[in-house]
Amino acid sequence: MKITYQEVNKPQKDAAAPVLLSDETMKERKEKILARMRQHNLDQLVIYDDVEHANNFMYLTGFFTRFEEALLILNQDGTAVLALGNENLNKCGKSRLEADPVHVSLFSLPNQPNRKDCTLKQLLAEAGIGADKRIGIVGWKLFTSVVEENKRMFDVPAYIVETIREIAGNAQLVNATALFIGEDGARVTNNANEIAHYEYGAALASDCMLDAMDKLEAGVSELELGDALVRSGQHTSVVTIAASGPRFVKANMFPTDNRVKVGDPISLTVGYAGGSSSRSGYAVHTQEELPAGCEEYLDRVAKPYFGAYATWLENIRIGMKGDALFQKIEEVLPRSEYHWGLCPGHLVAEEEWLCSPVYEGSSEVLRSGMIFQIDIIPSVPGYGGVCAESTVVLADEALKKELREQYPELYGRMQARAAYLRQELHINLSEDVLPMCSTVGYLRPYLLNKGWALAVAQD
Repeated sequence: MKITYQEVNKPQKDAAAPVLLSDETMKERKEKILARMRQHNLDQLVIYDDVEHANNFMYLTGFFTRFEEALLILNQDGTAVLALGNENLNKCGKSRLEADPVHVSLFSLPNQPNRKDCTLKQLLAEAGIGADKRIGIVGWKLFTSVVEENKRMFDVPAYIVETIREIAGNAQLVNATALFIGEDGARVTNNANEIAHYEYGAALASDCMLDAMDKLEAGVSELELGDALVRSGQHTSVVTIAASGPRFVKANMFPTDNRVKVGDPISLTVGYAGGSSSRSGYAVHTQEELPAGCEEYLDRVAKPYFGAYATWLENIRIGMKGDALFQKIEEVLPRSEYHWGLCPGHLVAEEEWLCSPVYEGSSEVLRSGMIFQIDIIPSVPGYGGVCAESTVVLADEALKKELREQYPELYGRMQARAAYLRQELHINLSEDVLPMCSTVGYLRPYLLNKGWALAVAQD
């Protein structure tokens, strides 16, 4: 595949309005989890939540606990209990999942009032955890080690796990995060309502990225770029990056008053529930402004990366195995030369990285309803990075029909984005791919030259 650097019309910002999850979707989510509990012979799930590790909990309740920890105890018969701290006890009545509350003040912030009438063990027993139950503990992380006993590893605070062990006994506890994420996880595919819900965040991140790229000029501060990346009061799913020149100076990860200088490598990232957008390149107009030793950046790094990116978009298919897509990227962008070390594509939802079916040796099948980040990260010594990370969803004809009928404006945006990829960037987009935002595939490697971008060369 031949890649050109040419004048390109930029995509248009197109984020619409948030779409709430319907009652039908929340009921469907509960039934998906209950079916998996029966399949795995689990009497009960204990699902952990804090602000950084909330999404399996939130999948069923619709909210996460600001400031505090929490547990959702879900029984196989569908009944549920929410163990909540001082500031979130009133949220039980707001939960999308009907549940009874248990007040666990230990889950609150330090030095807040603590209950004196019951121990944690007594409170968790009150919540229904018992010695006669087979219990699945759900944190946030899918353990996939080939040398560890993954079902006996728990990413939940020890004081909670040990208390459950005291009640239930160690033999009755298993890690059940795979019921939510992983090959047969309930969360790895999405219905039309969920896709509409997540499209808002993916498109908002994309719009913010367009604004930040347009604002980028010599003399602009990282703070000003960061201001363009975050908006509308939305909760970000990833650390916001606006970095010009060396990164992590004095271990700092956030934008500073450092100002863009011609020749600087640039990194920009923002993400919301549903997807993130990242761009990396150089603050230059032309090759002549690149730092010494980096003159071949376009041919050595940016074009090969874009070729792999276009290959990904053209070849991904519903029904293909994850290893087949992995090997396709390895073929066009060999790790031995480009040193990418992560999965070339992963799933997203509320979190920026849910899990991935795309890894070496993967027999996992790509399915309709999977929302993907295109996340290929080459690292070529001596050069700055290159990135156009963005979000798409796989959809079969049945799902496309649902989207078209239930969310016609959303479907129209997706069709316009697909047309942009095919007509402006000349990427022969897979028929199974619907873009979740307008900037999929849009990459300006020389970020000060705002009218030019990479595209597939026409015959």
